[in-house]
Amino acid sequence: MPVESKTTEASVDPSTSFSRWRGKLFWGMAFLLTAVLSGIGGAVVGLWLPELLVSSSFQPNSPFATPADQLSPLLPSSWQYRLSQPVNILVVGVDPVAATGEDSRSNRFGGRSDTVLLVRFDPANQTINLLSIPRDTKVRLPDADVDTVNQANYFGGEKMMVAAVQQLLHDVPIHRYVRVSTGALRELVDLLGGVEVYVPQKMTYEDKTQQLTIELLPGWQTLDGEKAEQFARFRQGNLGDIGRVQRQQMLLLGLRKRLNDPAMIPRLPQVVRVMQKYVDTDLVWQEMVALVKFALDVDRRDFRMVMLPGEFGRRGYWLPDRVARDRIVQKYFQVEPPQLSRQRQRYLQTNRDPASLQIAVQNTTNHPQATQKMVDYLQSQGFTDTYVLDSWQDRQFQTQIIVQKGYLEGAKALQELLGFGEIAVMSTGELDSDFTIRLGEDWVEMMAESAK
Repeated sequence: MPVESKTTEASVDPSTSFSRWRGKLFWGMAFLLTAVLSGIGGAVVGLWLPELLVSSSFQPNSPFATPADQLSPLLPSSWQYRLSQPVNILVVGVDPVAATGEDSRSNRFGGRSDTVLLVRFDPANQTINLLSIPRDTKVRLPDADVDTVNQANYFGGEKMMVAAVQQLLHDVPIHRYVRVSTGALRELVDLLGGVEVYVPQKMTYEDKTQQLTIELLPGWQTLDGEKAEQFARFRQGNLGDIGRVQRQQMLLLGLRKRLNDPAMIPRLPQVVRVMQKYVDTDLVWQEMVALVKFALDVDRRDFRMVMLPGEFGRRGYWLPDRVARDRIVQKYFQVEPPQLSRQRQRYLQTNRDPASLQIAVQNTTNHPQATQKMVDYLQSQGFTDTYVLDSWQDRQFQTQIIVQKGYLEGAKALQELLGFGEIAVMSTGELDSDFTIRLGEDWVEMMAESAK
């Protein structure tokens, strides 16, 4: 991984208080933690970092004494490490395979994958981009009996998992991997004292063979570890596993908020000790330090989450939308898709015809006329493929422009046209839309002002 050292040019400004520095450091750790290692318990690797910085008991994959010129991506020590080039990390949440004895640790990470994430740390534009890949995404691997991405780890470990994702995404470079075993999420949430999330609908399911019972009521709730696991695993409803991907992103935001609470700092050492057993990675501690240092300087708004766009096919496969996939690979991972068709070239252009965009409008306010007013305005501006969703019950003040398929330039143009709204790069909107506009009270205030 491209990491280099940076010579200290000046001492710390004495006017900066220790508490302020500590808060920034903790935010960096929390941000890295939730950005890289989310999903089913993936947040745990970053929690090693506080202990790594004060303890020599951790044994990294590469010995500390290895000369810098032999650590191709690494250079000297401590907080002088920094990220010098973009880095892509594959994060996989796996079910364990029953095993005992010497093989117990390797088999703990040898199961099928419920969560597949590709995360890019890009120092060139100070962003962290996270792509969620649905577990039933169709892949083709030569000489391998694998047809969905979630099977790759089971049949070929991390090497086949990397090959499957690269086949899917035009050989995108993958520099490191992280595998997280089932069970991490439950313990992590309990150690943090719960996580607050919005449950969008009643979730009820029972599977006696798996000894799984899910019973969640709609609304804002503080979930303990067991309930958080239920929230993440629920697959019923018309969206199936895609709905679960959306809920994992919602859970990620809740974890990030929880970890940003300074009251969590005393709990980190205990979290570190408990969580180490759940993680397998080829990241060494110097690289983790560099990632944390990078995350310190990333604005929270530049943490972007998208889901691989597509549609359901036969046998429940998730079939990627090749055009939308190519946009994401190009814009978020800087990989040029090969042999672009004219249709894809038009799609990948920065400025798209408004009539080609699908915009879903969803009301979160108590003013029913707000939705139609927005639809009428958008259609008058040429956005003819605009439609209304059922109201979102979580009331919010600020309108959100949710970038469902990664078209960030279009979202910025839409925001400029509207003159308000917060851009949210995450895939928690309406599945088929390019953008989902969730109307808040700020839109109601603008309507009232214009009516005067």
